[in-house]
Amino acid sequence: MMISKNKLNQEPCCFHELYREEFDSIREKKTQLTYQQGENLFKQGAFAPYVMYIIDGLIKVYLQTGYDKQINLRLAKKGDFLAFSSVFGENVYKYSALSLKNSTICMIDKTALNRLLLANPEFAMQITSRNMQNEHHLYEIIKSISYKQMRGKLASALIYLSSEEFTNEEVFKYLSRQDIADFASISTESAIKFLKEFEKEGILQLNNKDIQIIDPSRIEEIEKRG
Repeated sequence: MMISKNKLNQEPCCFHELYREEFDSIREKKTQLTYQQGENLFKQGAFAPYVMYIIDGLIKVYLQTGYDKQINLRLAKKGDFLAFSSVFGENVYKYSALSLKNSTICMIDKTALNRLLLANPEFAMQITSRNMQNEHHLYEIIKSISYKQMRGKLASALIYLSSEEFTNEEVFKYLSRQDIADFASISTESAIKFLKEFEKEGILQLNNKDIQIIDPSRIEEIEKRG
């Protein structure tokens, strides 16, 4: 007997590609939790039993590079996965994640998710495409750290944080100057100095924590020059 398969169009993001029975199977293997602003979701080096899916919220993903040093890798938002590499055998978290605002997270059993990836190619392609975007961003971070001067590094970070994907997130509201410095891989003092320089040059406008780029072409030029 053939089983009817109606796609779950009411579900977010890549879960559109799941059929009812597939979604039901993974729903039995998930737990939903709420993390408060400033709360760690997980720490680099800890055991990784789950893949995490962001139902709502804003998450800072960072790499601890020393006792009191870190590199902010990216911001994760609604529809993103965290610790996805655990599906393919990674048993510990390779980075840390912290909730920048109250966030709702779905913790999914990695074995159950692995089965779905093998069974549903469309679902697998959606997730692969999203992870490729994250990989491209990591390449840009490496290039920025390796070749750019401090002004260029900060310009790159500001362009990323002001990009279209974060239009509705008001990200600067949740980021300290140290956070911005850690996205640019420069000192906090240097970040503050260059932000003031950019403001004097008419490139951006500072309003308490908020940063508004008012001359995109000039900051893009600084980013390209490095």
